[in-house]
Amino acid sequence: MTDGVPEPVLPPAWRERLRLDDRGLIPVVTQEARTGRVLMLAWANDVALAATLATGRATYWSRSRAELWVKGATSGHVQRVRQVVADCDADTVLYLVEQTGPACHTGATSCFDAADGLDVRFEPDADGLDWYGPNREGA
Repeated sequence: MTDGVPEPVLPPAWRERLRLDDRGLIPVVTQEARTGRVLMLAWANDVALAATLATGRATYWSRSRAELWVKGATSGHVQRVRQVVADCDADTVLYLVEQTGPACHTGATSCFDAADGLDVRFEPDADGLDWYGPNREGA
């Protein structure tokens, strides 16, 4: 209990099926609901997920600070959650959000905007490859 408010608890179906790692964490991919743009990757524990489901505000676990982190609580760059879905293995969660302001702590719209040289782009159909791997025409 924090400040007299009970800690949120994950619904039983989520608690039973989610596969948290040995630290009690699960990766969370955060995507802009309207555009489909990937904004960030963060981590959540069961309390962060329960808080997200209870409040509709994206809540994560800060590994560096070892504490819950409600996106936008200090910056004002709020993420209003529109949907939470687990992947097919229940070992990753997707937050579909409406983002206010930049998502990245650097001020970039997405954490994937500032790769600083760690960005490789492939041209479609270059060298027999298409967007999905080897060109399979005639296969």
